[in-house]
Parts: sequence; structure tokens; C-alpha cells
Amino acid sequence: MTSSDNPQGLTPLGPAQHAYGFRGLFDPTTGITVAEPLGTGKGWWAGAPSVLFDPEKELFYLSYRLRKPRELGRGGETLIAASHDGTRFEPVWRATKDAFNSPSIERCSLVKTPEGSYRLYVSFVDGVDGRWRIDMLEAPQVENLDPEQRVPILTADDVNGEGVKDPHVFMLGPCWYMLASCTAKPQVLTPEVAAAMHATADVYNTGIVKSLTGLASSHDGLHWQWEGHVLTPPERGWDAYATRIGAFLYSPPVFTAFYDGSASVEQNYEERIGLAVSLDLRHWRRVSVDRPALTSPFGSGSLRYLDAIPVGNYIYFYYEFAREDGSHELRVNRMEV
Repeated sequence: MTSSDNPQGLTPLGPAQHAYGFRGLFDPTTGITVAEPLGTGKGWWAGAPSVLFDPEKELFYLSYRLRKPRELGRGGETLIAASHDGTRFEPVWRATKDAFNSPSIERCSLVKTPEGSYRLYVSFVDGVDGRWRIDMLEAPQVENLDPEQRVPILTADDVNGEGVKDPHVFMLGPCWYMLASCTAKPQVLTPEVAAAMHATADVYNTGIVKSLTGLASSHDGLHWQWEGHVLTPPERGWDAYATRIGAFLYSPPVFTAFYDGSASVEQNYEERIGLAVSLDLRHWRRVSVDRPALTSPFGSGSLRYLDAIPVGNYIYFYYEFAREDGSHELRVNRMEV
């Protein structure tokens, strides 16, 4: 999360924006459409955003993906678009899942290093073992990012689980951190369970394991140490299957996270937003205990993959939003602070 005042680190919010209020959460129905899905109906999505503001260029860069229904090819393309105002974007880079030898691409995380290069941390299904993983692309300009030059960052084995994806990468001072969606190992692992977990190349959609949030740290953003699970689903409730942190805002000493929650595997792909708070990134307390904090009034009610960035006198919220026809579009909502 960056801003024009602090391009490489976290921008503290003022007292009026503290904790889980930020002067009240925004109304997602008033958001501006940034990207539309390629088709209508269930499984057509534009979303999974990651936003970066580059003060040197006075540009917003927005990473997002386009997806088709599973029978037509799943998560087929990842893009980066640029904007001067944070609402009207034009694509400047794109890559298909074929460039990663993958059945599907999901949320990426776009960051700018202190040295001035751009990094895209890409989550995709490994075409060899069918498990979600994270690799990284780096280039002097976003237009020059090359999937053939990617380097491995985290695999399922690195996190002692069955998959890792949807990274949110950021810096605190000189240190790099990553919040990522992950799974644990199933409690009972028979040959039948092992085969079923990755038969469809998406363990998260099997119900065998739950969707958790884990934390990794690094001194250079290339070599990562896995620190373990930091937000896990409760035994019951609206978020009993998934607690996936997508982003947070920082008001010292509080980190306020936006996480994707679902009650069961039947709501996988249709999560809604909850809030959680932490003082150290490692211990999170759920605020949205009884119900989600943000939903769509349309379709499945899904509102997910929220990213937030303070720039100037505004916080820009980017999110994937269910439409009446069942598809998802990418929206932005700007709130004055």
C-alpha cells in the first residue's frame, strides 16, 4: 500500500480514519465500474485487483484478471492498466495463463521496489502438479514484465499445505511482508483424498481443506520465510470456510484488514468482505463476527478481493462486485478523508 507521501511504505491514516470506521464504510453500490467481465452470467469475472500509485509518474497502476466459466477455460488472463485519476484505466500490459503453463491465474500483487523497478507477484495453478503457487516478475517498467523471466516465490510445499495464492505484498521499513491465501494439510490424507484434492486444479473448491491466511517475511522480496497461519476460519458462522485477507489500512498502532469470507465450499468464488484488526500482522481479531461488513445487493451477494490505497485526501477502494446476472465486475469507490 503506497501513497504520494510515502511511495515505498505504509501511509498512516489520521485519527478520523482509525480502526474499522474510516468515517463509516463506503456504499459499494455507488462505485464506478473499472472493468467489465467478458460475458454475462455465473463464472464471468473481472476483478481480483491490486493497486499501486506511482508518485513519480502520477499514475495509478491496477493489476486485475479476467475469467471465463470453468467449462470455457477459467482464469485466462491477467492485466495491468494505468490511470491518471484512479477511475478511468487503459490496459498497458497483459499475459494469458498459457504464458505460465497454467490452467488458471488468480490475484496478483503489484509493487514498486525502493530501487524503482516493478514487481508482479502472480498466483497461478502449477501446470505440473495442479497446486496453486506464487511466482514473481520484475522489470524497469510494467510494460516490460516477462512471464518467461519469472522466479519462484512460494509453493504449496513451502507453506506445508496444499496451495498458496492471492498474495498481498508490502514493505514495512526495509522489510518485505506477504499476506497470502493458503491451506493446511487435510487431517486424514488417504490416496483417494490426495487424488481428489487436485483433480480439478483447485483445492480450494473441493471442501477438503479450508481457505486460511498466512504470513511470510523477507529481507529482499525474493527469499521468503513462511511464518504460519495468522487468520483462520471459526468453527461456525458466515466465514467458517474462508478467511482470506486481501488488503489492509494502517492507523497506528492498528492494522485493519479486509478479508474474504464464506460459510462453506458452496460459497467458494462468491465470498463477502469482513473486517479484522491487528497490532503486529501476526495476531488478527475478527470484527465481523456475526455478518459480513460489505456485500453486493445483486446476484450471489458477493463482494470480494478488496484493495484499498490512500492517495492525497482520498482512500480508493477497488473490489470485485457481483452483478444481477451473476457475473462479477471490477469497481472503484473513492472516499474523502
